[in-house]
Amino acid sequence: MAISISNLASSFTSLSFSSQISQKPSSTFSFRGSKPVSVSHLPKRPLVISAVAATSPVDLETADLKAYVKSRLPGGIAAQRLIGTGRRKCAIARVVLQEGTGKFFINYRDAKEYLQGNPLWLQYIKVPLVTLGYGTDYDVFVKVHGGGLSGQAQAITLGVARALLKVSESHRVPLRQEGLLTRDARVVERKKAGLKKARKAPQFSKR
Repeated sequence: MAISISNLASSFTSLSFSSQISQKPSSTFSFRGSKPVSVSHLPKRPLVISAVAATSPVDLETADLKAYVKSRLPGGIAAQRLIGTGRRKCAIARVVLQEGTGKFFINYRDAKEYLQGNPLWLQYIKVPLVTLGYGTDYDVFVKVHGGGLSGQAQAITLGVARALLKVSESHRVPLRQEGLLTRDARVVERKKAGLKKARKAPQFSKR
């Protein structure tokens, strides 16, 4: 079957259409051999763009950890039985012991994250438990405020040692021998009037 080029050309020309767009908001479109179609009666729907704030995995993990700690401490820290308070410089730590696997939670965060991964501070807060052989027997929940991380770590250590006395009074002797029950009362000496710091004086000039 042979189809002539003229027949193809005539068929393509029959498919052409014309559009008439007016300057007014109501527009009409017309095709050859059909009636004009008006689109002015179509309802105009406003474009609504909704944005949902994405929650980072860190925020989700923190929220889950906070809910977990609260579930382990019904009634709050004050309602628990094995509790101890430790202080160092300006830091005050309230410590709760519960049977577990040796995890530390400080202010609803993991101890390694809170203490910035410092190996000295992480080892220091575990000294009372390791001294008595309870390294993996208790979970420690801490709420601490004031001072810096170094002072807070030492306050936590004293709080853990005092909480262990609630477990058994026989723990007093080994803890006392290691000096873990002694409150370190050293604080920064106050600045004096006329001096630059507590004892540092300005340079003396005779003339």
